[in-house]
Amino acid sequence: MPQPVSPPHEKETTSERIWRDRKEISDRLSERGAAPKDPTAFPRTFRSFSLGEVAEILGVSGSYLRQLSIDGLGPTPETGTAGRRSYTLQQINELRAHLASTRPKEALKFCPRRRDGEKLQIISVAVGSASTTTSFYLAQGLALQGFRVLAIDLDERGSLSKMFGYLPTGLPVHNASMSAVLRYDDDRVSMGSVILPTNFDGLNFVPGTFELGEFEEESSRRYRSKRGYPDASIRMVDALKEVEDLYDVVVIHCGHGSFLTAGAYEAATGVLMTVRPEWPEISSMTLSLGHFWHFVSLIEQAGRPVAHDFIKYLVTRHDPRDLSQQEAVALLRDSLGNNLLTATVWESGAISQACTKHRSLYELSAGDVGRSAYEQAMETLNSTNAEVMDLICQVWGRPPIYVSQASRSTTAGKAKSPSRMA
Repeated sequence: MPQPVSPPHEKETTSERIWRDRKEISDRLSERGAAPKDPTAFPRTFRSFSLGEVAEILGVSGSYLRQLSIDGLGPTPETGTAGRRSYTLQQINELRAHLASTRPKEALKFCPRRRDGEKLQIISVAVGSASTTTSFYLAQGLALQGFRVLAIDLDERGSLSKMFGYLPTGLPVHNASMSAVLRYDDDRVSMGSVILPTNFDGLNFVPGTFELGEFEEESSRRYRSKRGYPDASIRMVDALKEVEDLYDVVVIHCGHGSFLTAGAYEAATGVLMTVRPEWPEISSMTLSLGHFWHFVSLIEQAGRPVAHDFIKYLVTRHDPRDLSQQEAVALLRDSLGNNLLTATVWESGAISQACTKHRSLYELSAGDVGRSAYEQAMETLNSTNAEVMDLICQVWGRPPIYVSQASRSTTAGKAKSPSRMA
Protein backbone atom coordinates (compact mmCIF):
# COMPACT_ATOMS: atom_id res chain seq x y z
CA MET A 1 0.00 0.00 0.00
CA PRO A 2 1.56 3.35 -0.98
CA GLN A 3 2.58 5.61 1.87
CA PRO A 4 0.81 8.97 2.14
CA VAL A 5 2.84 11.87 0.87
CA SER A 6 3.57 14.47 3.50
CA PRO A 7 2.18 17.86 2.56
CA PRO A 8 4.87 20.41 1.81
CA HIS A 9 5.44 23.19 4.30
CA GLU A 10 3.62 26.38 3.43
CA LYS A 11 5.62 28.75 1.21
CA GLU A 12 8.61 26.38 1.26
CA THR A 13 10.81 26.60 -1.81
CA THR A 14 12.28 23.53 -3.45
CA SER A 15 15.77 24.34 -2.20
CA GLU A 16 14.45 24.83 1.34
CA ARG A 17 12.69 21.49 1.16
CA ILE A 18 15.85 19.72 -0.01
CA TRP A 19 17.85 21.38 2.77
CA ARG A 20 15.19 20.39 5.35
CA ASP A 21 15.33 16.74 4.23
CA ARG A 22 19.11 16.77 4.42
CA LYS A 23 19.09 18.31 7.87
CA GLU A 24 16.44 15.90 9.12
CA ILE A 25 18.50 12.86 8.08
CA SER A 26 21.65 14.37 9.51
CA ASP A 27 20.00 15.16 12.86
CA ARG A 28 18.64 11.62 13.12
CA LEU A 29 22.11 10.20 12.41
CA SER A 30 23.61 12.48 15.02
CA GLU A 31 21.10 11.24 17.59
CA ARG A 32 22.24 7.70 16.86
CA GLY A 33 25.90 8.71 16.99
CA ALA A 34 26.30 7.79 13.33
CA ALA A 35 27.12 11.21 11.88
CA PRO A 36 30.86 11.75 11.46
CA LYS A 37 32.43 14.75 13.18
CA ASP A 38 35.40 14.75 10.83
CA PRO A 39 36.07 13.63 7.26
CA THR A 40 36.60 9.89 7.05
CA ALA A 41 40.29 9.04 6.98
CA PHE A 42 41.75 6.14 5.06
CA PRO A 43 44.08 4.23 7.37
CA ARG A 44 47.54 4.60 5.85
CA THR A 45 51.07 4.05 6.98
CA PHE A 46 54.29 5.43 5.62
CA ARG A 47 57.09 3.20 4.41
CA SER A 48 60.64 3.28 5.76
CA PHE A 49 63.56 4.50 3.66
CA SER A 50 66.62 2.44 2.86
CA LEU A 51 70.04 3.64 3.95
CA GLY A 52 70.86 4.56 0.35
CA GLU A 53 67.68 6.64 0.02
CA VAL A 54 68.38 8.43 3.29
CA ALA A 55 71.93 9.19 2.13
CA GLU A 56 70.49 10.80 -1.02
CA ILE A 57 67.91 12.78 0.94
CA LEU A 58 70.50 14.14 3.36
CA GLY A 59 73.31 14.55 0.85
CA VAL A 60 75.81 12.38 2.73
CA SER A 61 77.42 9.04 1.96
CA GLY A 62 75.87 5.73 2.91
CA SER A 63 79.09 4.66 4.59
CA TYR A 64 78.96 7.74 6.82
CA LEU A 65 75.41 6.91 7.93
CA ARG A 66 76.38 3.29 8.47
CA GLN A 67 79.24 4.34 10.73
CA LEU A 68 76.95 6.64 12.72
CA SER A 69 74.69 3.67 13.35
CA ILE A 70 77.60 1.47 14.39
CA ASP A 71 78.84 4.18 16.78
CA GLY A 72 75.40 4.52 18.32
CA LEU A 73 74.98 8.13 17.15
CA GLY A 74 71.66 9.43 15.97
CA PRO A 75 68.47 7.33 15.83
CA THR A 76 68.68 3.56 15.75
CA PRO A 77 67.53 2.27 12.36
CA GLU A 78 65.57 -0.89 11.87
CA THR A 79 67.78 -3.73 10.69
CA GLY A 80 66.30 -6.16 8.19
CA THR A 81 67.60 -9.14 6.29
CA ALA A 82 71.31 -9.15 5.48
CA GLY A 83 71.77 -6.31 7.98
CA ARG A 84 70.08 -3.74 5.75
CA ARG A 85 69.22 -0.57 7.66
CA SER A 86 66.07 1.48 7.15
CA TYR A 87 64.78 4.70 8.70
CA THR A 88 61.34 6.24 9.22
CA LEU A 89 60.79 9.86 8.21
CA GLN A 90 60.74 10.83 11.87
CA GLN A 91 64.16 9.21 12.27
CA ILE A 92 65.41 11.06 9.18
CA ASN A 93 64.42 14.31 10.86
CA GLU A 94 66.21 13.19 14.01
CA LEU A 95 69.28 12.59 11.85
CA ARG A 96 68.89 16.11 10.48
CA ALA A 97 68.99 17.57 13.98
CA HIS A 98 72.03 15.44 14.88
CA LEU A 99 73.97 16.37 11.74
CA ALA A 100 73.08 20.06 12.09
CA SER A 101 74.50 20.09 15.63
CA THR A 102 77.68 18.16 14.80
CA ARG A 103 78.35 19.90 11.46
CA PRO A 104 77.25 23.50 12.18
CA LYS A 105 78.69 24.89 8.94
CA GLU A 106 76.17 22.73 7.06
CA ALA A 107 73.30 23.28 9.50
CA LEU A 108 71.06 24.99 6.93
CA LYS A 109 71.53 22.08 4.53
CA PHE A 110 70.51 19.49 7.09
CA CYS A 111 67.88 21.51 8.97
CA PRO A 112 66.41 24.15 6.64
CA ARG A 113 63.71 25.37 9.00
CA ARG A 114 63.40 29.13 9.11
CA ARG A 115 65.46 31.08 11.57
CA ASP A 116 64.67 34.23 13.54
CA GLY A 117 63.76 37.07 11.21
CA GLU A 118 62.73 34.77 8.34
CA LYS A 119 59.04 35.14 7.57
CA LEU A 120 56.57 32.34 7.06
CA GLN A 121 56.30 31.42 3.39
CA ILE A 122 52.70 31.01 2.17
CA ILE A 123 52.45 29.57 -1.33
CA SER A 124 49.02 29.69 -2.95
CA VAL A 125 48.61 27.25 -5.85
CA ALA A 126 46.03 28.66 -8.27
CA VAL A 127 43.40 26.45 -9.87
CA GLY A 128 44.84 24.99 -13.05
CA SER A 129 46.09 21.85 -14.76
CA ALA A 130 47.24 19.34 -12.11
CA SER A 131 47.11 22.05 -9.43
CA THR A 132 45.86 19.53 -6.84
CA THR A 133 48.72 17.12 -7.59
CA THR A 134 51.19 20.01 -7.57
CA SER A 135 49.99 21.15 -4.14
CA PHE A 136 50.16 17.59 -2.81
CA TYR A 137 53.68 16.79 -4.01
CA LEU A 138 55.01 20.23 -3.07
CA ALA A 139 53.75 19.89 0.50
CA GLN A 140 55.13 16.36 0.87
CA GLY A 141 58.40 17.22 -0.87
CA LEU A 142 59.00 20.16 1.45
CA ALA A 143 58.29 18.01 4.50
CA LEU A 144 60.64 15.31 3.22
CA GLN A 145 63.39 17.93 3.05
CA GLY A 146 62.92 18.92 6.68
CA PHE A 147 60.55 21.90 6.48
CA ARG A 148 57.57 22.20 8.81
CA VAL A 149 54.62 22.37 6.44
CA LEU A 150 50.90 23.12 6.67
CA ALA A 151 48.74 22.23 3.65
CA ILE A 152 45.30 23.84 3.32
CA ASP A 153 42.55 22.61 0.99
CA LEU A 154 40.14 25.39 -0.08
CA ASP A 155 38.22 23.13 -2.46
CA GLU A 156 34.75 22.33 -1.12
CA ARG A 157 34.92 19.01 -3.01
CA GLY A 158 38.01 18.09 -1.02
CA SER A 159 40.19 17.15 -4.01
CA LEU A 160 43.45 17.65 -2.08
CA SER A 161 41.86 16.11 1.01
CA LYS A 162 41.30 12.86 -0.88
CA MET A 163 44.96 12.73 -1.87
CA PHE A 164 45.90 13.05 1.79
CA GLY A 165 43.59 10.15 2.60
CA TYR A 166 40.65 12.13 3.94
CA LEU A 167 37.38 11.27 2.25
CA PRO A 168 34.90 14.16 2.57
CA THR A 169 31.51 12.81 3.56
CA GLY A 170 28.19 13.78 2.04
CA LEU A 171 26.88 14.52 5.52
CA PRO A 172 27.19 17.87 7.29
CA VAL A 173 30.57 18.08 9.02
CA HIS A 174 30.66 20.99 11.43
CA ASN A 175 33.68 23.29 11.70
CA ALA A 176 36.23 21.00 10.03
CA SER A 177 37.71 23.31 7.37
CA MET A 178 39.02 26.85 6.92
CA SER A 179 35.44 28.09 6.82
CA ALA A 180 35.24 27.37 10.55
CA VAL A 181 38.12 29.78 11.17
CA LEU A 182 36.75 32.48 8.87
CA ARG A 183 32.99 32.30 9.53
CA TYR A 184 31.01 35.39 10.54
CA ASP A 185 29.03 34.04 13.51
CA ASP A 186 29.81 33.02 17.07
CA ASP A 187 30.73 29.46 16.01
CA ARG A 188 34.07 30.72 14.67
CA VAL A 189 36.96 28.62 16.01
CA SER A 190 40.72 28.93 16.32
CA MET A 191 43.06 27.97 13.51
CA GLY A 192 44.65 25.24 15.56
CA SER A 193 41.35 23.40 16.03
CA VAL A 194 40.97 22.49 12.32
CA ILE A 195 44.54 21.29 11.72
CA LEU A 196 44.93 17.52 11.32
CA PRO A 197 48.04 15.31 11.31
CA THR A 198 49.23 13.33 8.29
CA ASN A 199 51.40 10.24 7.97
CA PHE A 200 54.29 12.58 7.05
CA ASP A 201 56.36 13.76 10.02
CA GLY A 202 56.41 17.57 9.91
CA LEU A 203 53.35 17.89 7.63
CA ASN A 204 49.90 18.91 8.88
CA PHE A 205 46.73 19.51 6.96
CA VAL A 206 43.42 21.41 6.91
CA PRO A 207 40.77 19.49 4.92
CA GLY A 208 38.28 20.92 2.44
CA THR A 209 34.60 20.25 3.13
CA PHE A 210 31.21 21.37 1.81
CA GLU A 211 31.22 24.13 4.45
CA LEU A 212 33.59 26.10 2.23
CA GLY A 213 30.76 26.41 -0.28
CA GLU A 214 28.41 27.62 2.43
CA PHE A 215 30.98 30.21 3.47
CA GLU A 216 31.15 31.47 -0.11
CA GLU A 217 27.36 31.77 -0.22
CA GLU A 218 27.27 33.68 3.06
CA SER A 219 30.03 35.99 1.85
CA SER A 220 28.09 36.65 -1.35
CA ARG A 221 24.91 37.45 0.60
CA ARG A 222 26.81 39.88 2.79
CA TYR A 223 28.38 41.52 -0.23
CA ARG A 224 25.06 41.93 -2.06
CA SER A 225 23.08 43.12 0.97
CA LYS A 226 25.85 45.44 2.22
CA ARG A 227 24.89 44.43 5.76
CA GLY A 228 28.41 43.38 6.51
CA TYR A 229 31.62 43.51 4.50
CA PRO A 230 32.79 39.93 3.71
CA ASP A 231 36.33 40.44 4.99
CA ALA A 232 37.42 36.88 4.14
CA SER A 233 40.86 38.07 3.00
CA ILE A 234 41.64 39.83 6.27
CA ARG A 235 40.34 36.85 8.22
CA MET A 236 42.57 34.48 6.22
CA VAL A 237 45.65 36.58 6.96
CA ASP A 238 44.80 36.78 10.67
CA ALA A 239 44.10 33.04 10.90
CA LEU A 240 47.51 32.09 9.53
CA LYS A 241 49.19 34.49 11.96
CA GLU A 242 47.80 32.33 14.77
CA VAL A 243 50.06 29.41 13.77
CA GLU A 244 52.96 31.10 11.99
CA ASP A 245 55.44 30.12 14.70
CA LEU A 246 54.67 26.42 14.12
CA TYR A 247 55.50 26.22 10.40
CA ASP A 248 58.06 27.23 7.81
CA VAL A 249 55.83 26.94 4.75
CA VAL A 250 52.07 26.91 4.14
CA VAL A 251 50.81 25.45 0.85
CA ILE A 252 47.29 26.61 -0.03
CA HIS A 253 45.38 24.68 -2.68
CA CYS A 254 42.91 27.21 -4.06
CA GLY A 255 39.39 26.12 -4.91
CA HIS A 256 36.86 27.75 -7.19
CA GLY A 257 35.40 30.09 -4.57
CA SER A 258 35.86 33.83 -5.08
CA PHE A 259 36.18 35.07 -1.50
CA LEU A 260 38.33 32.18 -0.32
CA THR A 261 40.60 32.50 -3.35
CA ALA A 262 40.97 36.24 -2.76
CA GLY A 263 41.95 35.42 0.81
CA ALA A 264 44.52 32.89 -0.39
CA TYR A 265 46.07 35.49 -2.71
CA GLU A 266 46.20 38.20 -0.05
CA ALA A 267 47.74 35.87 2.53
CA ALA A 268 50.27 34.50 0.04
CA THR A 269 53.91 35.45 -0.06
CA GLY A 270 54.22 33.53 -3.34
CA VAL A 271 51.83 32.28 -6.02
CA LEU A 272 52.29 29.24 -8.26
CA MET A 273 50.20 28.86 -11.43
CA THR A 274 50.15 25.59 -13.36
CA VAL A 275 49.59 25.07 -17.07
CA ARG A 276 49.60 22.12 -19.43
CA PRO A 277 51.58 22.90 -22.62
CA GLU A 278 48.63 22.65 -24.99
CA TRP A 279 47.06 25.63 -26.70
CA PRO A 280 43.55 25.32 -25.16
CA GLU A 281 45.13 24.90 -21.71
CA ILE A 282 47.30 27.97 -22.17
CA SER A 283 44.21 29.91 -23.19
CA SER A 284 42.48 28.63 -20.05
CA MET A 285 45.42 29.83 -17.95
CA THR A 286 44.94 33.36 -19.29
CA LEU A 287 41.42 33.23 -17.85
CA SER A 288 42.88 32.18 -14.50
CA LEU A 289 45.31 35.08 -14.74
CA GLY A 290 42.35 37.36 -15.35
CA HIS A 291 40.72 36.13 -12.14
CA PHE A 292 44.02 36.52 -10.31
CA TRP A 293 44.33 40.11 -11.54
CA HIS A 294 40.73 40.84 -10.56
CA PHE A 295 41.15 39.59 -6.99
CA VAL A 296 44.45 41.39 -6.45
CA SER A 297 43.12 44.65 -7.92
CA LEU A 298 40.13 44.54 -5.55
CA ILE A 299 42.46 44.05 -2.59
CA GLU A 300 44.64 46.95 -3.75
CA GLN A 301 41.59 49.17 -4.27
CA ALA A 302 40.67 48.47 -0.66
CA GLY A 303 43.96 50.12 0.31
CA ARG A 304 45.89 46.94 1.13
CA PRO A 305 48.97 46.63 -1.11
CA VAL A 306 49.81 43.16 -2.38
CA ALA A 307 53.52 42.37 -2.62
CA HIS A 308 54.23 38.71 -3.39
CA ASP A 309 57.83 37.57 -3.11
CA PHE A 310 57.35 35.62 -6.34
CA ILE A 311 54.74 34.70 -8.93
CA LYS A 312 55.87 31.64 -10.86
CA TYR A 313 54.43 29.39 -13.55
CA LEU A 314 54.87 25.63 -13.78
CA VAL A 315 54.43 23.42 -16.83
CA THR A 316 52.68 20.18 -15.83
CA ARG A 317 51.67 16.98 -17.65
CA HIS A 318 54.42 17.67 -20.15
CA ASP A 319 55.28 15.23 -22.94
CA PRO A 320 58.71 16.48 -24.10
CA ARG A 321 58.52 14.31 -27.25
CA ASP A 322 55.37 16.05 -28.49
CA LEU A 323 56.33 18.70 -31.08
CA SER A 324 53.24 20.79 -30.41
CA GLN A 325 54.02 20.81 -26.69
CA GLN A 326 57.62 21.78 -27.43
CA GLU A 327 56.30 24.82 -29.30
CA ALA A 328 53.93 25.63 -26.44
CA VAL A 329 56.72 25.46 -23.85
CA ALA A 330 58.90 27.68 -26.06
CA LEU A 331 56.10 30.25 -26.29
CA LEU A 332 55.64 30.22 -22.54
CA ARG A 333 59.38 30.65 -21.94
CA ASP A 334 59.55 33.49 -24.43
CA SER A 335 56.52 35.18 -22.84
CA LEU A 336 57.25 34.61 -19.16
CA GLY A 337 61.05 34.46 -19.05
CA ASN A 338 62.42 33.56 -15.64
CA ASN A 339 58.93 33.56 -14.16
CA LEU A 340 58.43 30.14 -15.76
CA LEU A 341 60.13 27.46 -13.68
CA THR A 342 62.93 25.73 -15.55
CA ALA A 343 61.73 22.31 -14.40
CA THR A 344 58.60 20.78 -15.92
CA VAL A 345 56.58 17.90 -14.55
CA TRP A 346 56.36 15.20 -17.19
CA GLU A 347 53.22 13.26 -18.01
CA SER A 348 53.61 10.11 -15.94
CA GLY A 349 51.71 6.87 -15.56
CA ALA A 350 53.57 6.34 -12.29
CA ILE A 351 51.90 9.38 -10.72
CA SER A 352 48.51 8.13 -11.89
CA GLN A 353 49.17 4.64 -10.52
CA ALA A 354 50.16 6.08 -7.16
CA CYS A 355 46.91 8.04 -7.07
CA THR A 356 44.85 4.89 -7.63
CA LYS A 357 46.63 3.36 -4.65
CA HIS A 358 45.69 6.39 -2.53
CA ARG A 359 49.38 7.17 -2.15
CA SER A 360 52.01 9.52 -3.49
CA LEU A 361 55.21 8.37 -5.14
CA TYR A 362 57.04 9.52 -2.00
CA GLU A 363 55.03 6.93 -0.08
CA LEU A 364 55.75 4.13 -2.55
CA SER A 365 58.88 2.34 -3.67
CA ALA A 366 60.03 1.85 -7.25
CA GLY A 367 58.73 -1.72 -7.34
CA ASP A 368 55.16 -0.54 -6.76
CA VAL A 369 54.89 1.26 -10.10
CA GLY A 370 57.92 0.17 -12.14
CA ARG A 371 61.46 1.42 -11.57
CA SER A 372 61.99 3.31 -14.82
CA ALA A 373 58.67 5.18 -14.64
CA TYR A 374 59.17 5.81 -10.92
CA GLU A 375 62.63 7.30 -11.29
CA GLN A 376 61.64 9.52 -14.21
CA ALA A 377 58.58 10.84 -12.42
CA MET A 378 60.52 11.42 -9.21
CA GLU A 379 63.22 13.35 -11.08
CA THR A 380 60.73 15.80 -12.58
CA LEU A 381 58.77 16.21 -9.34
CA ASN A 382 61.89 16.73 -7.27
CA SER A 383 63.37 19.15 -9.78
CA THR A 384 60.24 21.28 -9.51
CA ASN A 385 60.24 21.14 -5.72
CA ALA A 386 63.95 21.98 -5.68
CA GLU A 387 63.35 25.19 -7.62
CA VAL A 388 60.56 26.23 -5.27
CA MET A 389 62.73 25.49 -2.25
CA ASP A 390 65.50 27.65 -3.69
CA LEU A 391 62.96 30.46 -4.18
CA ILE A 392 62.15 30.16 -0.49
CA CYS A 393 65.84 30.25 0.38
CA GLN A 394 66.26 33.35 -1.78
CA VAL A 395 63.44 35.13 0.07
CA TRP A 396 65.09 34.23 3.35
CA GLY A 397 68.40 35.62 2.13
CA ARG A 398 70.11 32.25 1.89
CA PRO A 399 72.22 30.91 -0.98
CA PRO A 400 70.52 28.33 -3.24
CA ILE A 401 70.83 24.83 -1.83
CA TYR A 402 68.71 22.51 -3.91
CA VAL A 403 69.38 23.30 -7.56
CA SER A 404 72.76 24.20 -9.01
CA GLN A 405 72.34 27.10 -11.41
CA ALA A 406 75.03 25.63 -13.67
CA SER A 407 73.19 22.32 -14.02
CA ARG A 408 69.97 23.84 -15.34
CA SER A 409 69.02 22.85 -18.86
CA THR A 410 66.41 24.92 -20.65
CA THR A 411 66.55 22.67 -23.70
CA ALA A 412 65.42 19.64 -21.74
CA GLY A 413 62.67 21.66 -20.09
CA LYS A 414 63.69 20.57 -16.60
CA ALA A 415 66.34 21.02 -13.98
CA LYS A 416 68.45 18.34 -12.38
CA SER A 417 68.67 18.36 -8.62
CA PRO A 418 71.80 17.19 -6.83
CA SER A 419 69.90 14.17 -5.52
CA ARG A 420 66.63 12.46 -6.27
CA MET A 421 65.39 13.29 -2.78
CA ALA A 422 63.28 10.16 -2.76
